[in-house]
Amino acid sequence: MGFSPCKYLLLLPLLLTGAPDLIAQNLYRYRAENGVMVVDFRVPPEYADQGYEVLDENGSVVDVVPRALTPEERANVALARELEASAKAEQLRLQKWDESLLLRYSTIADIEDARDRSLSDLKIRVSILKSNRRNLRQQVENAQARVAATERAGAEPLQADLDNIVVLKREIESTETKIEARQLQIADMTDSYQRDIERFEQLQDVVELRHRMETPR
Repeated sequence: MGFSPCKYLLLLPLLLTGAPDLIAQNLYRYRAENGVMVVDFRVPPEYADQGYEVLDENGSVVDVVPRALTPEERANVALARELEASAKAEQLRLQKWDESLLLRYSTIADIEDARDRSLSDLKIRVSILKSNRRNLRQQVENAQARVAATERAGAEPLQADLDNIVVLKREIESTETKIEARQLQIADMTDSYQRDIERFEQLQDVVELRHRMETPR
């Protein structure tokens, strides 16, 4: 997938006029006005206090600089340490995520293929559960029909049929719970793969940006 300028505001004037050794430096990702994500070789002072990410040549996060603390927050030593620890944890999370994506996938299509395989397996399981539910419902209907026919004949229904209806209804409830759980798993997995795709696109954008800068004009 090609570079996506619509996803990130890249400050090309700075990049196109930068010295060759500038390309070897880290990139920075931060949010500018209206929440627009920006990737650049520097962070303007007016945005630095909001916090930013430091990226390596592959677009992976190598550091997370937290937002600047307010005077009140700086006075609260415990809170300051908590925010610092939170930034460190976020840095490690993003590093592991990026490393995992780059290790497992080469293209967006690879992620989509992995997603489709995983979702296919879950959807098959849901189909099996739904088939089981249909069978159970049919068994309940058959047992209820026998009970009704016996009662119409003026006789007492078999206790085995009455007990079986109770057991079958419990199995139906259990199966429906499993179906709901699988469907939630499908939704969660779909969202997870979509986040992977969007993150991988970010990595590709940074790599392509560096490639463009390194290509003689």
